[in-house]
Amino acid sequence: MSNIHATAIVDPAARIDPTATIGPYAVIGPDVTIGARTSVGPHCVIEGRTTIGEDNRIFQFASLGAQPQDKKYAGEPTELIIGNRNTIREFCTFNTGTVQDRAVTRVGDDNWIMAYVHIAHDCYVGNQTTLANNTTLAGHVDVGDWATVGGLTGVLQRMRIGAHTMVGFASHVGKDVPPFMVVDGNPLTVRGVNLVGLRRRNFSDERIAAIREMHKLIYRQGLTLEQARVAILALPQQFPGAQDDVALMDAFVAKSVAGIAR
Repeated sequence: MSNIHATAIVDPAARIDPTATIGPYAVIGPDVTIGARTSVGPHCVIEGRTTIGEDNRIFQFASLGAQPQDKKYAGEPTELIIGNRNTIREFCTFNTGTVQDRAVTRVGDDNWIMAYVHIAHDCYVGNQTTLANNTTLAGHVDVGDWATVGGLTGVLQRMRIGAHTMVGFASHVGKDVPPFMVVDGNPLTVRGVNLVGLRRRNFSDERIAAIREMHKLIYRQGLTLEQARVAILALPQQFPGAQDDVALMDAFVAKSVAGIAR
């Protein structure tokens, strides 16, 4: 396979598409699958039960598929699954899952993952996210579609970051971040609605108005969270085009165990 550099160490059992590219001194383990047109940079180590889809760009010195940093891990056959068209920059570390949870760490499609990002065991990262330099996701963290997480941010284990959110630079995420919100700081503070992100994604004026109303009900009206949820569920009567956004918010809040940033 001419796309594998002569200095790369690739286990014969690895399943590598003929159109994939493996750079100098990369190490690829026996249980690794790499899809079409994915490029793996120099000195990367890809090991464990790792499946990588198509058209990904993995830059030099990344470590993907190493066993989880969890003292309970006892060698069980857990996985890392990475989708398509992701950019994974230098020195990123993604671990496989644990049997105490999903047994898989999963990264979706079209994500922009900058240098030194750590994605721990059993995390779920959706699609179209941006994780800036040194973002650290502890175990069991969920990141929704189109979320943006600022550099040097730490996310506590089992936290959830909702879709279309913006987490500011050097934040401590110790509570769930509801969809559509802008948060930052330590302790984490909700600053408002992610209007810039929503407009970039062509949200209609009606949908944005409904999302702003959800923000007011949760954060500005002095309501309990349950009272706010009841009022939010009534919003489609006024904003019928925002029905899906209302459902997304209600489902997120309903599933919160740690509580939402508030």
